[in-house]
Amino acid sequence: MIELPVISEESTRRKKPNWLRVKLPVGKEYAKVRKLVDQHKLHTICESGNCPNMGECWGAGTATFMILGNVCTRSCSFCAVATGRPPEYDEDEPRRVAEAIKLMGVKHAVITSVNRDERKDRGAEIWYQTVVQTKELSPETTIETLIPDVKANWDALYRMISAGQEVVSHNMETVESLYRRVRPQAKYNRSLEQIKLTKEYGKRTKTGIMLGLGETKDEVYKAMDDLVAHGCDILTLGQYLQPTKMHIEVAEFIHPDLFDHYREEGLKRGLKYVESGPLVRSSYHAERHVNV
Repeated sequence: MIELPVISEESTRRKKPNWLRVKLPVGKEYAKVRKLVDQHKLHTICESGNCPNMGECWGAGTATFMILGNVCTRSCSFCAVATGRPPEYDEDEPRRVAEAIKLMGVKHAVITSVNRDERKDRGAEIWYQTVVQTKELSPETTIETLIPDVKANWDALYRMISAGQEVVSHNMETVESLYRRVRPQAKYNRSLEQIKLTKEYGKRTKTGIMLGLGETKDEVYKAMDDLVAHGCDILTLGQYLQPTKMHIEVAEFIHPDLFDHYREEGLKRGLKYVESGPLVRSSYHAERHVNV
């Protein structure tokens, strides 16, 4: 089996390697998007998730919008989004998101959300209306929806994915053995089933996995095989970065060469497209995933 370098946190004394350095967000396009997000009182996962690519993506005039508020009912140990009982449920949000996307003139929009487990429909109606109204205002805009785990509420799932979006993503986040520690309120097989049902519905399917949490190569390969078996088309692989001291620690910094290896391995195992690199996030280069 191929052995490629992995750099542990102990050996780097918790300092990020050079390949994880990013530029601070600047420029006219970044300022334009910043202004639109503020004016329309929108949430973006770019900010709430401390995404390292925010400067690049916003500088290109794109952003990933987060609907259904910015407080999540889950308490995943990796995520920077606030956890608690969501204080809001804004039924006017679909209109505001659609208008902002039109004003930005984006050709491809990514929409995601917090988990709303306290709601019977998991927020499905807001999901549906956001996509429908965006398509009405910007019919040329292609859309990816990055949807949460619906806890096997398949009626909610079908409502979420029936609005006309081109890509439906649901992130596995990690390998099966780490679910209890990383994603305690989710189930590995349930997320696979959600991807399978989405594919059977006729959608292009996508998921993302973070690396550097202590997974082995064989566990990554198994996850790839499981995804192929459940109809996943697209996989993104990126380096986990600890957002605060309160979150799960990075176990290892994965070398770019190993990310390249995983890309090749995923394609050999039957995935149609693999985006793999230290700074890759689920919505990074999402416009490339519409027609794969």
